[in-house]
Amino acid sequence: MNIQPSTFSLGGLTLHRIDFDPASFTDADILWLPHHAKLQPAGNKRKAEHLAGRLAAFHALQLHNLRHIPDIGDSRQPLWPQDVYGSISHSGTTALAVVAKHPVGVDLESIFTPEMANEVVGSVVTPDERRVLEARGLPFELALTLAFSAKESLYKAYSFAASELPGFNGAQVIALNAGRITLRLAEAFSPALAGKMCQVHWRQDDRQVITLLSKTLQSA
Repeated sequence: MNIQPSTFSLGGLTLHRIDFDPASFTDADILWLPHHAKLQPAGNKRKAEHLAGRLAAFHALQLHNLRHIPDIGDSRQPLWPQDVYGSISHSGTTALAVVAKHPVGVDLESIFTPEMANEVVGSVVTPDERRVLEARGLPFELALTLAFSAKESLYKAYSFAASELPGFNGAQVIALNAGRITLRLAEAFSPALAGKMCQVHWRQDDRQVITLLSKTLQSA
């Protein structure tokens, strides 16, 4: 599969990016993965995305002097080496990965179309959250995608501590600023973490957004 690796910084961490050409993928490419047999039932699109994500993760782990390819867990989550945390995301023909010594979550999303935004807004944010998003003055489709993505990043970072399928009401957007989104966790996410706050960094990349939870949770 044809790939183009690169790196960039966000939230004080280095993210590894793999841009890939799904049309160039062949089944032989996944033989590089130790867990390739688990992917045999998947279609080529899924295999190409998975391979790109694991390539990004492999490069990210090398920053920590680890040569490791994350396996697939029982809940389809990446299995990271002991004493490190990581996160993988992919959208379109791009995959991202990040690794840290503390919980971390990255998410990559295509910006919602106006039709998609109207369809999902009620399930992603409350009326109070919508007012916060609209007050920033960004195009609403962009702001809503950022809220969606930030909550995804939060779940990826702290899924190990979350209630089963907490949903988007597990965290509330309380501020949206240039480059940052502030979330407050609710009991729906985890009774033990209710009231905790987190800062999620964000950037726009053409018609996509990237969000990254790179810091530990803080008390309100």
